[in-house]
Amino acid sequence: MRSNKAVIFSALFIILLLSASLGLILGGKTLSVSQIVNALSAGNTHDIVSTIVLKIRLPRVLLAVVVGAGLAASGCILQGILRNPLAGPYTLGISGGAALGVSLGVLMGLGTVMSPVSAAFGALLSVSLVYFASSRRYFSAHSLILSGVILNFLFSSMILLLFALVRPDELQSIMQWLLGDLSSTDTLLIKISSLITIAGLALLYILARDVDILTLGEEKATHLGVDANRTIKFVFIIASLVAGACVASSGIIGFVGIVIPHFMRRLMGPAHRPLIVASSLAGAIFLILS
Repeated sequence: MRSNKAVIFSALFIILLLSASLGLILGGKTLSVSQIVNALSAGNTHDIVSTIVLKIRLPRVLLAVVVGAGLAASGCILQGILRNPLAGPYTLGISGGAALGVSLGVLMGLGTVMSPVSAAFGALLSVSLVYFASSRRYFSAHSLILSGVILNFLFSSMILLLFALVRPDELQSIMQWLLGDLSSTDTLLIKISSLITIAGLALLYILARDVDILTLGEEKATHLGVDANRTIKFVFIIASLVAGACVASSGIIGFVGIVIPHFMRRLMGPAHRPLIVASSLAGAIFLILS
């Protein structure tokens, strides 16, 4: 079993490298490998090739890796904690809440640096509502998904209302961002989102063992020394912050956080530590190639 996982990890890592290379080579102007290497080694933007590589394609590839890994890992851990393959940042309303937070930030004139912060507030608001619903005994995991869908509709309606207050020159960029956009070249935003996502992934990896125990049931988890309520709170908060950082830099991308972890679970099995890593790699590959 371990050898099979090693093969899968190796294959995913190689495919990720190949995908990233293709992301740098292909585009409106196809570049050669030597041109890519020269542009990366030179580190300046004095010629057109270096500008294309360093200012356009490299940020897009890095953003795709960060966002794909973050959304897939968040979906993976949420599916595990709720024991529902439909759980994810999008279906639980977390992405919608983050999008509402960013939209409010734009309306208030906040800068790029504040986009992840406003997204985090929106995501935490959404996940707080979801967690409150999950604490009610009459709520099942399926009911939570329905609650998340309702929240998404609510947040979408509020965003549409905000559009009436946004300047026309800002409306097009916000619409493009909401539909999922990896073309951002704002290095500061990419750095902030990357730091939040990487830190969140590390924390989710640490909590993965407790999530494995929680899948046996809260009563058994308590007997095995796992504080179920605290673990669920931490998972919800961290997953929402990661998803919020991803939404702040790329808009709403719902597919990755649901399908990728569900597919990788079939390949890797139920253990969440290897599953988080595999889902992150697969999510990054998917977004680079999409």
